[in-house]
Amino acid sequence: MANYFRLASISTLLMVFMAGCASTPSDERMIRESRAAMERFVDRDPGLQSWIDQAYAYAIFPEIAKGGLGVGGGFGRGIVFREGRAIGRTTVSQATIGAQIGAQSYSQVIFFQDEAALRVFQRENLEFSAQATAVAASAGRAATTSYERGVAVFIMTRGGLMAEVSVGGQKFRYSPL
Repeated sequence: MANYFRLASISTLLMVFMAGCASTPSDERMIRESRAAMERFVDRDPGLQSWIDQAYAYAIFPEIAKGGLGVGGGFGRGIVFREGRAIGRTTVSQATIGAQIGAQSYSQVIFFQDEAALRVFQRENLEFSAQATAVAASAGRAATTSYERGVAVFIMTRGGLMAEVSVGGQKFRYSPL
């Protein structure tokens, strides 16, 4: 039984790693997908439009895929926008450990309150536990959410099913366009 769980955990991490190594989409395609994902966020909660309008910048990940069985991981690609213009590419890697089983995909947007918060992200110094800091996008949630240390994070489930009580975090990488 222990070997089964070990094999399943290794298989899950291998699948997430392979998804992260798959061919890199073009910048134009990622920009289109990111804009479409942001439209879905605003459709879910129209209050997010004021976040877009007032944020110094934001990073949008159209799809982050994650899976786990005891040990989990996830990966996604995104675009960073400033004043409505794409300024950089970004990736997110996630690792978790704990009671978890399943797979899911979700979209994520990170709003930066000011230039200092964006610079922390660009220097790849922003790390956090998504489970602890993200707000699920739903009607009215944007109005009751605030920045924490210069960032605010919203997520929107795309598909799959995952049950978890785990600890872990996300690590971001950034490169200018």
